[in-house]
Amino acid sequence: MIRDLYVKTIEKHRDKIWDFIIIGGGATGLGAGVDAASRGYDTLLLEEYDFSKGTSSRSTKLIHGGVRYLAQGDISMVLEALEERGLLKQNAPHLFKNLKFIIPSYEWWGGPFYTLGLKVYDMMSGRLDLGPSEYISREEIMDAIPNLVQEELKGGVIYHDGQFDDSRLAINLAQTIVENGGYVLNYFKVAGLLKDDDGMINGVSCTDEETGKQYKIYSKIVINATGVFVDGILRMDDKEHRNTVVPSQGVHLVLDKSFLKGDYAIMIPRTSDGRVMFAVPWHDKVIVGTTDTLVEKVCIEPRALEEEIEFILTTAGKYLRKAPSRKDVLSVFAGLRPLAAPDEDGQDTKEISRGHKITISLSGLITITGGKWTTYRKMGEDVIDKAEILGGFEHIPCVTRHMAIHGYVKNINRKDHLHVYGSDMTKIRRIIGENPGLGDKIHPELPYLKAEVVWSVRHEMARTVEDVLARRTRALFLNAAVSMEMARDVAKIMGKELRKRRSWRKKQVASFLKTASGYTLN
Repeated sequence: MIRDLYVKTIEKHRDKIWDFIIIGGGATGLGAGVDAASRGYDTLLLEEYDFSKGTSSRSTKLIHGGVRYLAQGDISMVLEALEERGLLKQNAPHLFKNLKFIIPSYEWWGGPFYTLGLKVYDMMSGRLDLGPSEYISREEIMDAIPNLVQEELKGGVIYHDGQFDDSRLAINLAQTIVENGGYVLNYFKVAGLLKDDDGMINGVSCTDEETGKQYKIYSKIVINATGVFVDGILRMDDKEHRNTVVPSQGVHLVLDKSFLKGDYAIMIPRTSDGRVMFAVPWHDKVIVGTTDTLVEKVCIEPRALEEEIEFILTTAGKYLRKAPSRKDVLSVFAGLRPLAAPDEDGQDTKEISRGHKITISLSGLITITGGKWTTYRKMGEDVIDKAEILGGFEHIPCVTRHMAIHGYVKNINRKDHLHVYGSDMTKIRRIIGENPGLGDKIHPELPYLKAEVVWSVRHEMARTVEDVLARRTRALFLNAAVSMEMARDVAKIMGKELRKRRSWRKKQVASFLKTASGYTLN
């Protein structure tokens, strides 16, 4: 398997000094890894869990400029995000979708007000815009979303933004790093930072979580890109370090497509507590969210709070004629946003900037905090630019602005769920051609095929049942109960590919069922 080959490479070149070691396999770390590898640097990315296991697989699935940030006056961030939105559309068209949003207005002034604001949004998009926004009548809204609440509806605004599959993009970015000469390893935990006689960081000590084997790996620069966990790495450098990240929890509920008929998304710009609410069609389901709840502790599997669940259900019920209840929730997932801590105390999480910050410790550790999926590429460019200076490298220009991401293909059939694999679709079909039984669905209620399990193990470094059901496919996020029914079949296929014993399969199924139970409301 690919991962085993990468580990052997690390063992074979124990004395190698890498240009960059990047800690973290989420959006931030993968963006930095693609940028570094594509500039020609010897790049190694280490992830303690699986790629995008944390926040980066739990987003609202939107690539957007941020209408709410425009309203807050954060013009520079909106401009940056809108440009990055357009670049992702160019660089990964197999994962990017131009999605139409409707803002319904139940006040007479709402339509003109939001139309004006979104015209500014369009203008800021420049040549990378996705389509013009426009005012639409009450009748046009009901034609587009027939099960929207009609009472007192005055009209609304339609505008365009981007949608994507977050964990599929993460896997494609990891593959892009490898295609550019870099190395990526999941389930490799960084346990400490190595320092030279002058106290400058020159590598990491780490553990292969699958074998328990420990390694010391040296590099010229170490980049801390661990999202909500950056402070843990910083404390490895300085035990007295104070937190630089404010974790904010976002929760989403997944419903059947019948709750949002049509192909349009809904954006409610201001709910009862001032938050933004989305109802977004995604993989033939509907995602409704999100919340913005300050939390004290970070963990890899955050859980939705009861008040968050009730808030989403109650708010959705005000706008959807078919009001959802707990029994309608197919999956509930929570993610922690790595918001860069403000300089002053007492700032509401809705007001904390989603922009990114880059800091350099006295020991030479580079840390990047904040940001969001939309700006992952720019975050990578900025942090590698800084790293070049710190490492004394001769500047090599960034090439990612117009670089195709693995899987790039323009013309895709979005009705075929395999479209998210892009150019790899034909290779998956080749596997089915060699073994027609792998063309069968794993479960009749979701579209995923047995061949996708084989593919993810052979070519996408899937190591666990959860890797396959949560991030290589999106079964856990689309229907938690159904994904639990799929676990045994997936474990059987993986066990054969990985040459694991029956005991491994049993442990994998038990582990997945325990995790998946947290995605249900039963």
